[in-house]
Amino acid sequence: MKNIVVLVSGGGTNLQALIDAQESGKIQGGRITCVISSKPGAYALERAKKHNIKSRVIARKEYADSVVYSKAILEALDEEKADLVVYAGFMTILDELVVKAYPYKMMNVHPALIPSFCGKGYYGLRVHEEALKKGVKLTGATVHFVTEVCDGGPIILQKAVEVQSGDTPEILQKRVMEQAEWKILPQAVSLFCEDRLEVKDDIVYIK
Repeated sequence: MKNIVVLVSGGGTNLQALIDAQESGKIQGGRITCVISSKPGAYALERAKKHNIKSRVIARKEYADSVVYSKAILEALDEEKADLVVYAGFMTILDELVVKAYPYKMMNVHPALIPSFCGKGYYGLRVHEEALKKGVKLTGATVHFVTEVCDGGPIILQKAVEVQSGDTPEILQKRVMEQAEWKILPQAVSLFCEDRLEVKDDIVYIK
């Protein structure tokens, strides 16, 4: 049984999708053993508590820079014996020393079809604002492995979502979460825990 550690910063809707999937038996071969928040008071911590999942707060603002902070996160991941680290609305970019310690063992969900609308500065509502500005007819979500390149790691799963006329960034964000993010993130986590993911030449193959 693999230990899944989830990194959060806010409300934790993606964490809730993982908890629900775990409780309904959709995640095979792993369980969420710890939730780590970069902010005290994040609602995601309440979600963890409700489901008796251990949580820790490692507040970003208490550390001088991203390297020192990343070392603290790395220490926590090692202490929790993490087999898989999941970014679920984690708003802090960690130093590459963490990624190097957990190669192809960290995954993130991004609210667009990478390589569109991704990279530095593309997070939250901004992604959906840009998609609407561009007039795309399809958007969606991507689960990818985390590497030192922001949103540049190998793609695990993607799901398309239709853009509808009259969409606002908020409406589109909600649809992408409900129809894509909350579905493919638990699916990708389960595939990892079942040892069904293989990375060759930066491409993920599902066994």
